[in-house]
Amino acid sequence: MGVIKVGTSSWADRMLLRSGWYPRAANTPAGRLDFYAGHFPMVEVDTSYYAVPVPETTQGWVDATPEGFTFDVKAFSLFTGHPTPVAALPRDLRPAGGPSRIRRRDLPAAAYDELWDRFRAALDPIAAADRLGAVLLQFPPWLARGAAAERRIAELAERCRPWRVAVELRHGSWFDGTAVLDTLAFLRERDLSFVCVDMPQGHPSSVPPILFATAELAVVRFHGHSTAWETGDKQEKFRYAYGDEELRRWSELLVELAGQAQELHALFNNCCEDQAQRDAARLAELLGVRPAGRGRAERAAAGSSS
Repeated sequence: MGVIKVGTSSWADRMLLRSGWYPRAANTPAGRLDFYAGHFPMVEVDTSYYAVPVPETTQGWVDATPEGFTFDVKAFSLFTGHPTPVAALPRDLRPAGGPSRIRRRDLPAAAYDELWDRFRAALDPIAAADRLGAVLLQFPPWLARGAAAERRIAELAERCRPWRVAVELRHGSWFDGTAVLDTLAFLRERDLSFVCVDMPQGHPSSVPPILFATAELAVVRFHGHSTAWETGDKQEKFRYAYGDEELRRWSELLVELAGQAQELHALFNNCCEDQAQRDAARLAELLGVRPAGRGRAERAAAGSSS
């Protein structure tokens, strides 16, 4: 059975910081990440979707975490076809004039390539420290299945190599009838990890939770089952607490999935206050998953007492 790692899809969102999950002593970005790493062996980096970080920032993440800790990094929104605020781009790469939100076609090829170079440079410190789990390519709900979409996925994945790549598809056409078999085969042939999503069903944006490994890494992301999925704001959309029976059943399913892969990442994205952390902790308990290592504060305390 593959190694199972459990974490959450953020460690520094505003609702979490206000929830009281962090102790008062964890009052800096490094201190909070250090505290988080003392509880979970991995985290998904969500901020990289909104802006490309600089290497100094990612090196700080590495310095704040123990050996064996893992970061899954979400690709910048422009790369995966989402309309992106011009202000999210580095100043020297912003196109002059035009709309306030752009897509790939609005950026000159040279600027687009440079943006990828900077994204890769940001991931280099994480990869060099053996902390990079995968790059997450989360595609928009309007990316329908087809030859052009497959070419786009393959092209973006190639830009991420030699790192592992996880692909989250959010249009139902990828999973309709026998299409799901072709989708999984497409990913497996290219050594791309299929991202299984647990989310509310019965909505136009719903996709089914398919537990299947298409590469050495399997990924499951937990969005919850909020009744406000289509109508609520972000806070209400992800306001959901997994019950103990749900988590027990998921622990069984994850063990089965881990039998198909070398490694499995289970990430809670029901990021409303500290709910994701609470649910992740309970699932980790059920699975017997431990953090990668103690945080720096705990290590220092242990050293001073020895």
